[in-house]
Amino acid sequence: MKNCKYPNLFSPIVLGDTLFRNRIFASPTGYQNLNGDGYLNDGAAAYYERKAKGGVASVTSFEGIVDGEFGRGGRTHICLDTPNISNNLARLAYAVKTHGAVASLELQHTGMFANRDLSFFGASSKGIAYGPVACELDGREILPMDQAVIERTIKKYVDGAVLAKMSGFGMVTIHAGHGWMLHQFLSPLTNTRTDEWGGKGVENRARLLITICDAIKKALGKGFPIEVRMSGSECYGGGFGIEDGIAIAKQLDGHCDLIHVSAGNHEIEEVFPVTHPSMFLEDGCNVKYAAEIKKHVKTPVATVGALSDPELMEEIIASGKADVVEMARGLLSDPDFALKARTGKADQIVKCMRCLSCFSSELTNGEPYCALNPETGRELEMKYAIPEPIKKKVLVVGGGIGGMQAALTATKQGHQVILCEEKSRLGGVLRCEENVNFKKNLDYYLDQQSKKVMDSSIDLRLNTKVTPEYLENLDVDVIIGALGAEPVKPGIKGIEKSHVLCAQDAYQSVSEIGDKVLIIGAGLVGVELGLHLIACGKEVDIIEATDHINDGGNFLHMLGLKVEIEKQGLRIQYNACVEEIKDKTVSVKSLNETEEFEADTVIYAVGQKPRREDALALNLLAPEFYMVGDCIAPRDITSANTEAFMTVRNIGRI
Repeated sequence: MKNCKYPNLFSPIVLGDTLFRNRIFASPTGYQNLNGDGYLNDGAAAYYERKAKGGVASVTSFEGIVDGEFGRGGRTHICLDTPNISNNLARLAYAVKTHGAVASLELQHTGMFANRDLSFFGASSKGIAYGPVACELDGREILPMDQAVIERTIKKYVDGAVLAKMSGFGMVTIHAGHGWMLHQFLSPLTNTRTDEWGGKGVENRARLLITICDAIKKALGKGFPIEVRMSGSECYGGGFGIEDGIAIAKQLDGHCDLIHVSAGNHEIEEVFPVTHPSMFLEDGCNVKYAAEIKKHVKTPVATVGALSDPELMEEIIASGKADVVEMARGLLSDPDFALKARTGKADQIVKCMRCLSCFSSELTNGEPYCALNPETGRELEMKYAIPEPIKKKVLVVGGGIGGMQAALTATKQGHQVILCEEKSRLGGVLRCEENVNFKKNLDYYLDQQSKKVMDSSIDLRLNTKVTPEYLENLDVDVIIGALGAEPVKPGIKGIEKSHVLCAQDAYQSVSEIGDKVLIIGAGLVGVELGLHLIACGKEVDIIEATDHINDGGNFLHMLGLKVEIEKQGLRIQYNACVEEIKDKTVSVKSLNETEEFEADTVIYAVGQKPRREDALALNLLAPEFYMVGDCIAPRDITSANTEAFMTVRNIGRI
C-alpha cells in the first residue's frame, strides 16, 4: 500500500457480505440512559459518530438490553424492547454509516445480575432475575431458566437483531463474556445444569449461544454479520482458563462471522483491571488469548485490551495473532487514531493512559470524560462551530497540563498567545513521574503537548516568573492563571531533617533514596510512588491516618492499584499517624500503642496546597482573568484539561 506504514492494519476485511474498510474496530462503550426515560439523549449519536469520523471500520454501540423485564442490569441501561426506541437507534446508526463505518448494535442480557436496583423505577425492592441454575445472590433467590424462559430469551435476541437491521445497523455484537448471562451459561462454574442447556460438556453449555446465533442468521440471512464477544479466560483462580476459551470458540466456529476475544469476569474485583487493563499491565496484555484461539478456528478473530500503539497492532495482524484489533478507551483519548495512523501522523496520536477516568466518570456523571481529551463526552457540542471570537492577546501563566491546553486552544481560536513557565521545560509537576514505567503514556502525552506548543505561533517564555511588575508593560487582554499547586508539608517533629523529602522530589531522587522507605499518606500519589520505589528495589511502608486509600474520585483505577499493592507486597498501615521522624527510625502511633519503623528515607505525600495567592495577585492586571486547574483546588488531570479547554473556548464572545 503506497505511503502507508501499516498495510495490514489498513487492509479491508469482509465479514458476512459486508466490507469493513480496515482492521480497527471501536469496541462497545457508553452511552447510557441519561434522561431517565429509557431513551438515548441527543449526545449519543454524536458520541458514536465522532469515532466513525476518525476512520475506524466499525463502531459498536452501548449495551442494548434485549429483555427489558428480565435482562436489565442497571437503571441506566437502554432496553431494545422499549416502545419507539427504533428512532433513537436509527439516528445513531445513520450518524455512523454516513462516515463510511459499519454500525454494530450490542445485544446484551445480564442474567442473574438483572434487576439489582429497581428504585429508579419506583420499586422498593430488587426484582426477578433468572440464571442458568437456582442460586442465592445479593440477598435474593435467582430463579433457574426453564424451557419457556430460554425460548423467550432466544426470541428476544432475535427481535433485538431484527430491530438493529431495520434501524440501519450493519452488524450485531452478541456479548457472551465478562460474566453476563451468556457467559453464565458458558462457564462450568455457573452452569451446572444436567439438561441439554448445560453441564460438564462445553457443547451443552454453548448451546444457548449457538442457538441464538443460528436463529439470528435465519432471521436476517447468512450475509448479515454477527460478532460474538467472549472471554478467552476468566483470569482468576477457580475460573475457567484458555483451554475452556478454546473449547467455546471451537463450538462457536462457523456460527458467527467474528469471534471477539476479551478476558475476565466483571464480578471478580481483582479481574476488573484485566478486562479493562490498568496502567500497570503491558500493552496488548490480552492479545495472547485471541492468538491461542485463532490457532483452532476458521472464523476471523478479534482481540482487544490495552492497544494504543499502531506498530503493535500492525504486528498483531501481520503475524496472524488476530484478524481485527478493537479499541475502547484508546478511541476516547484520540478518536482520530485510525486517520492519524494511516496518514503518517502516528506520532500525533494521543495514547490512552489507562487511568480509567473515563469509565469512573461515566458511572458517576453518565458521560465518559477523558483525562487527555477534553472533547470526549462533549461530542454534540463540539460538532458545531462556535461563532468566530473577537481576537485577543492572551497570557497563560504556567506550563503544566492546564496551561499547555489553554495556550493551544487559544491559539487554535486565533488569539495571540504568550505562555510563561517558571521552569526550563513544559509539563509542570507531572514531569517528576517521567521515569515511572506505568506512567509512560502520560509522559508521552506531555512531550506531545510540549512539541505542539513549540511548533505553534505561541510566544513561549521559559524560566519566566510572572509578577505584577513583569506585567506592567505587557498590555494583555486576558490572563489565565494555571500555576498549579505545591506539596503540603505536615507539621511533624523532625520533618526538616535532611533525609525527609516530598513525593515530587522523591520521584527525581530515587538513586539517593535509602533502601528502607517510609511514606506518609496513602493517597494516589503516595501509593503510586510506593509501587514505583518497590520496582526500583526499595523496601516500602506507608502510614495512613484514615482507614482507606484516597482514590481521588477515580474509584475504578483503585481496583488496579489494589491488585498491584498485593502483587508487589506494598505494606500500608491504616489508622496510624507519624509522631516523630528520627535519624534512623520513625515513631508511629496506631490505636493506643507506638511503634518504631526503620527508615533511611521518609517521604511525605499528604496533599497539595493550591497556589492561589500567586494566581490572585494577577487578578486585576488585565480586563479578563481566569484560573484553571490546581491553583483553584487540587484536582486531577481530567479537570485541569477540561477547565482549560472550556474556559478558553469562551474567550472572545464579548
